[in-house]
Amino acid sequence: MKIAATYDNGNIFQHFGRTEYFKVYDVEDNKIIGSRVVGSNGVGHGALAGLLADQDIKVLICGGLGGGAQSALRNAGIEVCAGASGDADTAVEMYLKGELVDSGANCDHHHHGEDHECGHHDEDGCCGHGEHGEDGSCGHGEQEEGGCCGNGGGCHGGQRFTMEGKNVGRNVKVHYRGTFDDGTQFDSSYDRGEPLAFVCGAGMMIKGFDRAVADMEVGQIVDVHLMPEEAYGHRDPNAVITLAIAELPGSEGLSVGERVYLTNTMGQQFPVTVTEKDDTNITLDANHEMAGKELNFRIELVEVR
Repeated sequence: MKIAATYDNGNIFQHFGRTEYFKVYDVEDNKIIGSRVVGSNGVGHGALAGLLADQDIKVLICGGLGGGAQSALRNAGIEVCAGASGDADTAVEMYLKGELVDSGANCDHHHHGEDHECGHHDEDGCCGHGEHGEDGSCGHGEQEEGGCCGNGGGCHGGQRFTMEGKNVGRNVKVHYRGTFDDGTQFDSSYDRGEPLAFVCGAGMMIKGFDRAVADMEVGQIVDVHLMPEEAYGHRDPNAVITLAIAELPGSEGLSVGERVYLTNTMGQQFPVTVTEKDDTNITLDANHEMAGKELNFRIELVEVR
């Protein structure tokens, strides 16, 4: 089975009719076995149902959509789960566990000229979905910068890119291996047997990875060393918070080292790691697990379209 999620910078994009990208997940036995990012090719919401049907998508997870889009998708045999927000991988995992609730058609198209968020969200302060663990794709998909509204660069589907290079704005596929300075491998597309697909310069990747691919030739292999500012940034001490356990329902059973998800006041989910806990308080670290680390990548450009 294939599940698609409206996608932007690692998160669920909140307006189905305007999404530039979908993340497509291959699922077997109710588990994700692979994923890739595909472009919407600039088609309007009226044609997106057909585009997804052509990809053999069975389920769409999105933020907001109108009644017309919902009907078109269901007529195409695609189940819709609207009202999702936050991390796309987490939303799909929640769907597979039966924890994601469809809000139904939830967009008022009288405001389609605005970048409003149409989804209906839960209240904040809930400790979510206990044991998702790591997503196994440390290098790629949780980019810090959106790659838009910059000067110079190219355009793709109306999006402006801030970096330059002959591959910027194009769909590329790469194989890569990521290691720390001591040689320990933390990620590899070779091990998964499938290259990583993304739009170069669109903000889907960490900066240094994107820049390395921007001017590569098909078949070329490059080795890059990325400082934290080109990867997941430096650790932010303000992202470490201590709360009373009584203020965070569901946190009673958590253990140090567990990685869980919280929901903020905008309904967006974000991962945190439990770093300390006693009888009354719990300390949570919202820094990315790779923050502050220097990373090495061997990148092979497989395809450019």
